[in-house]
Amino acid sequence: MKVSVIVPVRDEEDSIRELLDSLLAQTHPPDEIVITDGGSVDATPQIIDDYRLRGAPVKLIRAGAALPGRGRNLAAAEARYEWLAFTDGGIRLAKDWLEALVAKANEDESTDIVYGHVEPVTDTFFTECAAIAYVPPPKPQVDVVSRPRFIASSLLRREAWAKVKGFPENLRSAEDLLFMDRLEKAGYRAVFEPRAHVYWRLRSTLNSTFKRFLVYSLNNIRAGLFNQWQARILFRYAMLLLIFIGVMIVEPKWFWVPFVLWLLMLVARAIVSIWRNRNCYPGSFLRNVRRMLMVTAILAVLDAAAIIGWLQWLFLDAFRGPRKTPVEAGDGA
Repeated sequence: MKVSVIVPVRDEEDSIRELLDSLLAQTHPPDEIVITDGGSVDATPQIIDDYRLRGAPVKLIRAGAALPGRGRNLAAAEARYEWLAFTDGGIRLAKDWLEALVAKANEDESTDIVYGHVEPVTDTFFTECAAIAYVPPPKPQVDVVSRPRFIASSLLRREAWAKVKGFPENLRSAEDLLFMDRLEKAGYRAVFEPRAHVYWRLRSTLNSTFKRFLVYSLNNIRAGLFNQWQARILFRYAMLLLIFIGVMIVEPKWFWVPFVLWLLMLVARAIVSIWRNRNCYPGSFLRNVRRMLMVTAILAVLDAAAIIGWLQWLFLDAFRGPRKTPVEAGDGA
């Protein structure tokens, strides 16, 4: 089986070497690595070119202001081989990642897609708590136990990518979710291979986490996935707001009650998250108390990002009509 590895990048000078080194060290070497740069303003393209000039099987496509979906589509269109493996910047691959994906695909010729396993890098207390707060723990997936499907650890037939017309190109995030949904609706057979590990670096501070999830929130709604995330968040906060209004009308001196309820809600969600991840991240009672405090803060930041992203969508999209992709906007300049 010959495999083209597809990678969209933008401003990844701090992580691109780790990704390329892990690709070149694969026990099943990729037959080519096709990278689309979506308008980096740092040294990312120069670093990739350096690997290419040293003989690595790397092809670099300079796409200008391209969002991840367009980056993947451009690279897939230029790929030479029948099977496409997808990964991302900010990822490190286990040495046998591609070997495990290929072996799983070869087990049954009816397999069209293989999803590997993602493991968050938890090298600090904050990233450990971040993983507990928002990375789903492993659960049963098609006869194996693995985390949910993850485009940055996947292998699929080029025919499947072409049949569903590739990734949406007008989203900065959530385009992968729509693409995987399209594959499922088109009837392509997907299996999971938990031995195919990729290691995903999480945001390392509350501020960077908020900024990342603000992007996720806005684009999640643009992708039509409001009911999968923001709907329940907004419902909870709408209830708290109604309670606050009721308290201020009936007995203003009890204004603090809604704030206590809000804090209790966050703490309860933090405890549930720690319990769900008890096998992934075991810890002592005292460590779990510390985790609870940090996870509570992270959940509050995620909720703020979800709500502000919804407000952004109202003013940027709902009131102003459809938006253009960077390519479309550039064509009109």
